[in-house]
Amino acid sequence: MVTVDERDGVAVVTLRNGPVNVLDLETVRALTETLNDLRDAAVVVTGAGRAFSAGVDLKRLVEGGAPYTREFVLALNEAFHAVFDHPRPVVAAVNGHAIAGGCVIAASCDYRFMSAGTIGVTELLVGVPFPASALEAIRFVAGTATAQLVLTGRTLRPDDALAAGLVDEVVAPENLLDAAVARAAALAAIPRTSFAVTKDALRADARRLMAAGSTEEIIEVWSSDEIRTSITAYLERLAAR
Repeated sequence: MVTVDERDGVAVVTLRNGPVNVLDLETVRALTETLNDLRDAAVVVTGAGRAFSAGVDLKRLVEGGAPYTREFVLALNEAFHAVFDHPRPVVAAVNGHAIAGGCVIAASCDYRFMSAGTIGVTELLVGVPFPASALEAIRFVAGTATAQLVLTGRTLRPDDALAAGLVDEVVAPENLLDAAVARAAALAAIPRTSFAVTKDALRADARRLMAAGSTEEIIEVWSSDEIRTSITAYLERLAAR
């Protein structure tokens, strides 16, 4: 589900789950465990193949029912925090589509490169509300554009994502990983304490808002019959395209 390779002193963490690296219970738990094991390392997060991550495995949510949904939402929230709160530099190498939860993972990183695909937060198009950890990660990078991105569910190509603040640099696909590793190494070269203090200060307001959200409320809504019906209808629309 998640692999780690060392490159120039940087840990390259790659999401690997099917053709578009969907987020299921096992994958998000593996991401959290991996980042916890790498708390002393600078990290690049990327995706295998043609996508960074297409977001939550909605079919598993419907099939698993309320018990799976509860476990998954708790684990997803932990994964977002594992990226956002990682004490060392974390750089996203967005190699393809980064949708919904995939977009949140990228937004939770310290710096984002993008080379291909689209990026955006489509949760409301599916019918599910945002956990506070996800919403505040998007607000942290997109600022005043957050409401428009969230309410429309619009997905953006790299240049538009750069203009909206979802990514920091657009690079050619062949240069993506090199650029991300170089940026992570440069951030890691900053004295550790100085980087950590600055990162904490930059993210303090977002962390307070994340802590104020109710995960239990999100679990209750995601587990409801209304939302299960909405997700099923969304999957049927996708299958009919």
